[in-house]
Amino acid sequence: MNILIQNGRVIDPASGFDHNADVAVADGHIVAIAKAGEKLPANFKADQTIDAKGCIVAPGLVDLQVRLREPGYEHEGMLVSELTAAVAGGVTSLVCPPDTDPVLDEPGLIEMLKFRAEKLHRARVFPLGALTRGLKGEVLTEMSDLTDAGCVGFSQAEVPLENTQVLQRALQYAATFGYTVWLRPQDMHLGKGVAASGPLATRLGLGGVPVAAETIALHTIFALMRSTKARVHLCRISSAEGVELVRAAKKEGLAVTADVSINSLHLSDHDIGYFDSRARVTPVLRQQRDREALRAALADGTLDALVSDHTPIDNDGKALPFAEAESGATGLELLLSLSLKWAQDSKVGLLRALDVLTAQPAKVLGKVQGQSTSLGQLHVGGVADIVVFDPAVEWRVSPDALHSQGKHTPFAFDMTGMSLPARVKATLVAGHLAYQVV
Repeated sequence: MNILIQNGRVIDPASGFDHNADVAVADGHIVAIAKAGEKLPANFKADQTIDAKGCIVAPGLVDLQVRLREPGYEHEGMLVSELTAAVAGGVTSLVCPPDTDPVLDEPGLIEMLKFRAEKLHRARVFPLGALTRGLKGEVLTEMSDLTDAGCVGFSQAEVPLENTQVLQRALQYAATFGYTVWLRPQDMHLGKGVAASGPLATRLGLGGVPVAAETIALHTIFALMRSTKARVHLCRISSAEGVELVRAAKKEGLAVTADVSINSLHLSDHDIGYFDSRARVTPVLRQQRDREALRAALADGTLDALVSDHTPIDNDGKALPFAEAESGATGLELLLSLSLKWAQDSKVGLLRALDVLTAQPAKVLGKVQGQSTSLGQLHVGGVADIVVFDPAVEWRVSPDALHSQGKHTPFAFDMTGMSLPARVKATLVAGHLAYQVV
């Protein structure tokens, strides 16, 4: 289908393009971006027209942390529900961790997941393979075979590697073949609490996770990176001290990138309230000074990308005492709005707010298998992954209205009293109209 997106403000953070223009899509690609006074190709005939007056037309969002819950946890999320939530939030590409059941440590499991996702014609899925078999931290997986099957990197998900010799060998192997290792920095022993160490956790009687749980792990990772020359992506930095260590590592020239979750960017430990399990997330919500440091680091480029950390949880998993509740929250449909809210609060321009959702996470992925370098970009000849959204709309998060099977979020209006900016009007994935508000 040939689609014409008319009268919108077209923003491409990768190139700095920001003009009112029409975007013509044919055969899954962008065939023209015509500013005022410029003509579309003479042979282009639109089968469908989307009026984007008053709207922003941007590259489809790239989310680096999304749990789809298949295989193994279908009671908490099905591929169809979570990929529908993705396109409803403007997310056209997403990375999923390997902690499914069974763990994504075999090529056949990767191929099956990708095949099932592709058949749904919604957001495209880029799986991370398990770094060790069964995520047990003992034996390395066959990274080459997993890469051939479609993995974009290797991760331990939420299972820290206790044996640093195994981590060293993994980084050595990954560096040899140019693979990226994705790690969430957390010490196995210090990270067993459920809330950030501090006065609030003490007052509530909750087991604390000290900042040292993150910084000790970062020091270890950086030391091994120096000796192996490996490329590492750090997942969901959560503390001011962690930010400073990442900043120093980048200044040193280490091949490191890092992201932060929407939860840590907007919330603090005080949002736990009276043991509200919706605020039981990983990493734990830290103090306000940490939140402000994370916001500043995302603005200045120390942190590369913003992620939803989407983890759908069913009612049984959340209707428990705080320390026993399952950790996680739904976030795919909130990612765009919460990035724009951060930009408003921090007085960061719209270009940077979209950059951390598009071009920068695409750079983290690099040239992924079977995809052109146009991921996270808008340019003529590139794949037509496009989101159209109205920045003037304000809305309140009502969990029951979310497309995700998981309805639990700390950003629900009844919990925060917060309204969010912008709603998605249409999402195109490779030229296919995957979502549209009629």
